[in-house]
Amino acid sequence: MKNTGISRSTTACWIALACLVVPMFASYFFDDMFSTLSHIFQNPAMLELGWDSGDYGFYAGGYSFLCVCGGLVVCGVLLDIFGVRLVGSIFVGLMVLGALTVFTALVSGFAPETSLTIAYIGCMVFGLGSEIAGVAVTRSIAKWFKGRNVALAMGLQLAIARLGTATAFILAPVLVAQKAEGEMYSLMETARPAITGLGLLLAGGILWGIFTAMDAAFDKDAGISSGRGAVKEEDRFRFSDILKVLTNPRFLMIAFLCVFFYCCIISFKKFGTSIVIPRFGMDVDSAKWMITMIPFFTVVFTPFFGALVDKAGKATGWMLTGAVLVLAAHLVMAFAPQGVAFYGYLAISMLGIGYSLVPSAMWPTVPKIIPDRNLGTAYSLVYWIQNMGMLLVPIFVGMIFRNTVTEAGNRSQEIAAAVNAEYIFIGLGIAAVAVAVLLILSSRKHPELEIDRPNKK
Repeated sequence: MKNTGISRSTTACWIALACLVVPMFASYFFDDMFSTLSHIFQNPAMLELGWDSGDYGFYAGGYSFLCVCGGLVVCGVLLDIFGVRLVGSIFVGLMVLGALTVFTALVSGFAPETSLTIAYIGCMVFGLGSEIAGVAVTRSIAKWFKGRNVALAMGLQLAIARLGTATAFILAPVLVAQKAEGEMYSLMETARPAITGLGLLLAGGILWGIFTAMDAAFDKDAGISSGRGAVKEEDRFRFSDILKVLTNPRFLMIAFLCVFFYCCIISFKKFGTSIVIPRFGMDVDSAKWMITMIPFFTVVFTPFFGALVDKAGKATGWMLTGAVLVLAAHLVMAFAPQGVAFYGYLAISMLGIGYSLVPSAMWPTVPKIIPDRNLGTAYSLVYWIQNMGMLLVPIFVGMIFRNTVTEAGNRSQEIAAAVNAEYIFIGLGIAAVAVAVLLILSSRKHPELEIDRPNKK
């Protein structure tokens, strides 16, 4: 008799995906809730909170601290040993706990140093929870959509998560309205984006709970045992598997492509307005909307490219195309005629399309080269390497701006700093293209891995 249970139900797969995308949307929103409000920290006298720009930068850096210190790898191993439902639930809970700690710090009324310390701790907890929850979501999608539209599903998840960033960019200035000179931002006004993000995270936690119930039913229907003692000997997780993952050449190529590629975009966004304003002669509001085009492009194109990869395959070719587009975008931003806004929009458009192409092909490739039992570790190691770059690249770019712009309002210095910063992104783009070429050559050498075969069977 044909199995028509939840493990074979296409409808159930899409319902599960709907439950998985909301926690990620909320995570991206909370992480970027102050990105378009960073200017308010330039005048701490107007903030009852009392933080300045340096304090804000210190707080924002807390996201990657525990991740870079090894938390991602350790927790990824736990994910493989104890499973998505248990470990994923713990880290979705940590996202909520971290966000609640940040919100508490913002409205506490404590001295700036104390509230900053509490918020930093909250941001660390939130960051680790968010990254591992992301691993759990990606692994769950790989499981539920195996043999189906896995690239489309991962593309939709990425698109909706990045919509969280776009929503934060747009909504935060509405929640915290611009004050006139001499007026004060109260604690609660400053914390409005945080309470909104916390509410979204709580909704995401509820939907994650629904997913775990569905996942348990999936395993029961598919005859997958959740008990470690019943797992076949060859399917047991061993710590030696970490070494096997790290010595897999195709995994290393994907990991390095990930760090080079993502730093070209995510690290760029942190300094985006500082680059496009002097290079293309834009005002602050126009520059903000230009940078917001990046996540909006991914919302439109990532699911489309994911469906294309599912149907047509050629994943390594799409990765190379996306990497070339991102490199071309940074070349335009560095060398296009000065003060012409058209070139800024052109560059950001290419950046947004490239940002949609590479992840659509890259993330669904990992399950083709790594055994299912090691996927949590593999994705965690990729995110760990990625976070190393995201921790270091902004430091170097920030040093360029600090050392080049020595006189406030000096436009020639600001232009020089923007171009010098672009040299870093161009170098990273060249490295990403080189790794993508190596992936194509490796795929052709090992056709048995079916990296470039369509995902949908």
